[in-house]
Amino acid sequence: MADDYRRQGFELERRIFELDIKCSSLRAEKQDDDYLQNASAILDKLKSFYRQGGESSNLSKLLQDYTQVILDITFYEENKLVDQEFPEDCSPFKIQQLLQDLTEPEVLAGRLAPAQEVQSVLGLELLECLYWRRGALLYMYCHTLHQRKQWIKKNKDTFLKCIQEGVRYLMRMLQVRNSVKLNDGVVLHDTATAGFLSEGKNVITLNNKNCCTDPHLIILTVSLCFRPGIFSDTHLLTMMYIGEMCFWAVKYEDCSADTMDRKEDRLQFRDIGTQILNKYVLACEGPLQGQGWNTENAKEILSILQ
Repeated sequence: MADDYRRQGFELERRIFELDIKCSSLRAEKQDDDYLQNASAILDKLKSFYRQGGESSNLSKLLQDYTQVILDITFYEENKLVDQEFPEDCSPFKIQQLLQDLTEPEVLAGRLAPAQEVQSVLGLELLECLYWRRGALLYMYCHTLHQRKQWIKKNKDTFLKCIQEGVRYLMRMLQVRNSVKLNDGVVLHDTATAGFLSEGKNVITLNNKNCCTDPHLIILTVSLCFRPGIFSDTHLLTMMYIGEMCFWAVKYEDCSADTMDRKEDRLQFRDIGTQILNKYVLACEGPLQGQGWNTENAKEILSILQ
């Protein structure tokens, strides 16, 4: 047991000091960036902990702090890509690196605390945020690519794969607090997808304590509850993102040809988009009416998908 703890501590310590080097390099570009400053402050605390011997049994807290550093650093890097409008020459590599970085906390938690569920180690909010950030990154990338018609003509398979990966991440984000089923008659080869969508009773709560509070997630004081979990405004935005990405996929997907590696692994974008956007409209025009949510784009997409 003691050897396992020392091994765990060494691996996490090595990652933390590697991140510190990276953070210092990025801060040389923009010293006053709030997210890099926050990451640096957390890293200083973690480095001090290890330099003082690193004797602690609270692996979960260490991994949560480590995850927050990852979120802060990658947020800065993502903003650079967005500001540069995703340059064609370097964006694919940088996006894959960001996705890998945002996946690492989940992988590390599973490896260093195998007896516990990842969501118990990292907490629901951080796990949601990791999925949200990966899905939102791919949404923003696909949104930019969607404007590059000539690029899509030459790289349609790549575009569709980015959409599929983004939709999967966003659905996993919604699944963290909720177990949702598909409507009858809709068949998905992907069981993770099938386990996500479901009917739910819409309820409004003014109690915000169960909502995501991470600064990387957008928060409203009013939350939308879908039995049995809690949906914040970030979850609603996620639903709209999924609907848009499904629309793009349907628009460019060549149904007469197997444009992806394995046809059976392809998401049923039309069905997913239709169900998600119907729920979005129902929520926005029902319990969230008057809260500033616009349904015009969702309805326009639904008129095409249905």
